[in-house]
Amino acid sequence: MTDPNRREPEGFDPFEPVAPITPSQDTSKNMAQDPTQRPGWERATLEKLAFAALGEQKATRRWKTFVRLSWLAFFIFLAWFALSRSTPSTAKTTAHTAVVEIKGEIAAGGDASAEFVVAAMKTAFEDDGAKGVILLINSPGGSPVQAGIINDEIKRLKAKHKKPVYAVVEETCASAAYYIAAATDKIYVDKASIVGSIGVLMDGFGFTGVMEKVGVERRLLTAGENKGFLDPFSPMSDAQRAHAQTMLNQIHAQFINVVKTGRGDRLKLDTPGLFSGLFWSGEQAVEYGLADQLGNVDYVAREVIKADEVIDYTRRDNVAEKLAKKFGASMAETTVRLMQNNVPALR
Repeated sequence: MTDPNRREPEGFDPFEPVAPITPSQDTSKNMAQDPTQRPGWERATLEKLAFAALGEQKATRRWKTFVRLSWLAFFIFLAWFALSRSTPSTAKTTAHTAVVEIKGEIAAGGDASAEFVVAAMKTAFEDDGAKGVILLINSPGGSPVQAGIINDEIKRLKAKHKKPVYAVVEETCASAAYYIAAATDKIYVDKASIVGSIGVLMDGFGFTGVMEKVGVERRLLTAGENKGFLDPFSPMSDAQRAHAQTMLNQIHAQFINVVKTGRGDRLKLDTPGLFSGLFWSGEQAVEYGLADQLGNVDYVAREVIKADEVIDYTRRDNVAEKLAKKFGASMAETTVRLMQNNVPALR
């Protein structure tokens, strides 16, 4: 019970509402500095982490999609180039002079291979607008097989299409390159061009003496006594040397016959060393009948073929093939070239 005689302090009202408790300034300051003091901070943090993870996944997916589409576009581009060749359209009907370049080493797989040169010549001869064909030559020679294929095809296309074909020499027209030029109607050179080198060679190296000095033994197993013929680490017998020389002489005779047939009475057969492998300047070549006269592409197109417009029909490696050679076939190509050093060459 309440004491009836108790007196409350003056100004005290028991029913006066009590003021709510508010956080002090220190508490607000602590919450601002430490987010973990705020209510529900765990949920907010988890939501932020979840959204960040989703955003990162989306960005990753976008990047993967971009990369895949880029590679797809790249391979489509390569496929398109692989199916297309750098030859002009045969729809050209206005009068013009067709040019096919034969530059660099004449060898299978190169820009001056029989495959590329013959394909370009066929396109040029079949074009109704082409009034004549020029073989623009700048080559030190190469494979007699590739040169022979091109030589035969020149004669066939001339007879079929009744169009003139001329050789125009830039810096060099030697060995296998001259083998090709001999099949044309006329050969035009610059006075300082290098022309000729009608000969055949087979080059390589022998390391047997070096191996003996350093104490290295060559262990080569063959089935057939001549299977290791031309192996650089094995000695060459007299019989093997004679066999190789006979083969070279035969190819040389074929070369001489092609030149005589192609040049005919224009060739000065009494020229010393004509078929010895020597080469001459363009001016000398004209004198000895190896070439007809001085002239360049523009001169032949304008004055001989009478068609000033010149169109290049040369077929070259496309982008896809160049990339394949660069990234996939460089080692194999090097090996093949090393092996080709032991085969006859007109150079």
